[in-house]
Amino acid sequence: MTEPREALLDIRNLRVEFPTRRGTLCAIDDVSLTIGEGEILGVVGESGAGKSLTGSAVIGLLPEPGRIVQGEIHLSGRRIDGLSDEEMRRIRGKEIGAIFQDPLTSLNPLYSIAYQLVETIRTHLDLTAKQARKRALDLLQEVGIPAAEERMDGYPHEFSGGMRQRVVIALALAAHPRLIIADEPTTALDVSIQAQIIAVLKRLCREHHASVMLITHDMGVIAEAADRVAVMYAGRIAETGPVEEVIRRARHPYTYGLMGSIPQLKTPAERLSQIDGAMPRLTEMPDGCAFHPRCPRAVDRCRAQRPPIEVVAAGHDVACWLFESAPKPGARI
Repeated sequence: MTEPREALLDIRNLRVEFPTRRGTLCAIDDVSLTIGEGEILGVVGESGAGKSLTGSAVIGLLPEPGRIVQGEIHLSGRRIDGLSDEEMRRIRGKEIGAIFQDPLTSLNPLYSIAYQLVETIRTHLDLTAKQARKRALDLLQEVGIPAAEERMDGYPHEFSGGMRQRVVIALALAAHPRLIIADEPTTALDVSIQAQIIAVLKRLCREHHASVMLITHDMGVIAEAADRVAVMYAGRIAETGPVEEVIRRARHPYTYGLMGSIPQLKTPAERLSQIDGAMPRLTEMPDGCAFHPRCPRAVDRCRAQRPPIEVVAAGHDVACWLFESAPKPGARI
């Protein structure tokens, strides 16, 4: 069991709402998470679980008309959720880096890679143009861009998807941030490139002593890259804990369903297990546990009362009335 690390990011009881003509919709509901110094926290769940919105709330980029109505976000002990747009702009890039699913949303097609890196570096660091260009070249070499000196004056469209994502990682690390929000950084890439990008991200974060919030729907990526995992469902936390502990001893039926979707080479099966049904719409959130309409083990209490977060073991928490009778590893739910 790894020792708990001092919290770099501390999200407390976060609630995000979207006012609409049909009323106010709650997209993030009482979410609490911490990320330790130098730790990679995987945040996993289906599309619509609230993973990306949680990351957006941290970096102050919630889509309109979304707003934080409850809770606090602390970075290195400093509360950042109530800062002005200008104050958040100074934090983004310098203290918090971001890597998004599609690198073309982070790169301007009209400017060279070198120009974009140098501008980012000089915005946040007191360096001359020559020094910034040297740092840009060093970063491109670190992330594995071949012939970086010759290619750094190229444009985004001249790079492959995997190479563009490496450039985005370089951009995210440009100003020595302490925290990186990586939102589906490998989804648009083929499997072999995914593995390379994950390896690059892990190595660079270790060398730069940066913490990472790794947002993904792929439990396999979490198993490969993360130290701890937070499983989200319908805007709520279902389970959190060390990756190995959660993989081996998943206590929430939803987590168990996600684990069943990962192919096992040692124990091949004719069919992977699946979770029937779909995540509820924000306008149709059920009473009690949000997962109960899809849970084959749900009881009356699950339908009537929302389960609190309970401690299962050291560092392992779950929000489920049934966690004491969770299925044993290898069982099917």
